[in-house]
Amino acid sequence: MKIVIAGAGDVGFHLAELLAYENQDIVLVDTNLEVLDYAATHLDVLTLHGDVTSIDILEQAQVYDAKMFLAVTTSEKTNLVAAILAKKMGAKQTIARVDNSEYLEEDQKVMFRELGVDTLISPRKLGAEEIYRLVKQCSFTDIFEFENGKINLVGVTVDDYSPLVNKKLSELELADSTLTPIPIAILRGHRTIIPRGDTVFHRNDHIYFIARKQNINMVESIVGKKKVKVKNVMIIGGTDMAVATAQRLENEYSVTLIEREKECCKAFAEVLNNTLIINGNYSNIDLLQEEGLSDMDAFIALTGNSETNIIASLTAKNHGVYKTIAQVENKEYVFISQNIGVDTLINKKLIAANNIFRFVRKGRIEALTSLQGVDAEIIEFLVHKENQLTRKPLKDLPFPDTALIGGVIRGDESLIPNGDFQLQRDDKVIVFALPEAINRVEQLFR
Repeated sequence: MKIVIAGAGDVGFHLAELLAYENQDIVLVDTNLEVLDYAATHLDVLTLHGDVTSIDILEQAQVYDAKMFLAVTTSEKTNLVAAILAKKMGAKQTIARVDNSEYLEEDQKVMFRELGVDTLISPRKLGAEEIYRLVKQCSFTDIFEFENGKINLVGVTVDDYSPLVNKKLSELELADSTLTPIPIAILRGHRTIIPRGDTVFHRNDHIYFIARKQNINMVESIVGKKKVKVKNVMIIGGTDMAVATAQRLENEYSVTLIEREKECCKAFAEVLNNTLIINGNYSNIDLLQEEGLSDMDAFIALTGNSETNIIASLTAKNHGVYKTIAQVENKEYVFISQNIGVDTLINKKLIAANNIFRFVRKGRIEALTSLQGVDAEIIEFLVHKENQLTRKPLKDLPFPDTALIGGVIRGDESLIPNGDFQLQRDDKVIVFALPEAINRVEQLFR
């Protein structure tokens, strides 16, 4: 499959990195020679230097043969123009990264589709939604919803007081029920483990559970986490992500936003209706204390500086804040949150890249996500025909050892399957797979 990616920044590079594992024919286009040289030395891709809104450059990229054109530069206008041109020149599917939230309204999305932009992706909006989910279920460090939350994937850390410490999975009697949440992955240091019956849980393990929407609170009791309801939220930073997050949270929580630039505060005041906006230096711990840091249930650091966000979140944790979330620009930081004391580190560009990636996977894929530090993917497949998947129970299928089925959505039902479970046509199946298993799993669901 030929794929042309416009923009070799964080989103484009991460997409190219993911696609390189798939042996796709990738062309990466950018005006910045430095980022192209870096990509060329680290990835198996063809690089092309030039302006992606140039018809000549698009012809050199052979966009007319592209099954997919991904416009993910930092310029919204460049992305839209390039996607429209690519479609007119023969690209089968086009995706453009945008920032303007108005473009994501349904009537405008229809208009852009008519112009030639099939899909619009907003890293800022996706990041704000991720934060909203994390605040809503604050015991969890990660949360991802399948089919509007019918089944959830949640991450939680095992602390010293957890009843799981030194217990085997088989002793928990979790795997025999189609209702009870089950652990599908353990992150132990930098190692990813698929839990089996004899797997022993350790202190500081980070466990990912699959749970039905109505049973998600059972995960907290299984792990021994207390139920905390968030009421007060503090956000620091004057970034687009900060205002998007405040907009998403302000109607359900008491939100305080602190930003040091006065002009930023004025601009925020025009678009935020129920947020208390404070003009002050968020690096000043005394100011944060005066504004109620110790009374906050959640602290969200969204400045433009990753290190500032991490340190501020650790400080908030030290002052008794239950939930801390920090935005980081360096994608390598995302993998260390469990080890440094911040509950969740997020990178909106990685979130966007993972969201885009599902469009280029094989099989009938409905959704896809990746997890912090976990060398694996969680993919939602559709069983679209009668085949070996529907003729045998799960235990008799030629499923790779490094993959497992965590959940099944059947109509309005959400089920956690065991070995005797049998799939049916039109089931939506949530699969956890390590990299070496992905191609085999995709073949099963074709």
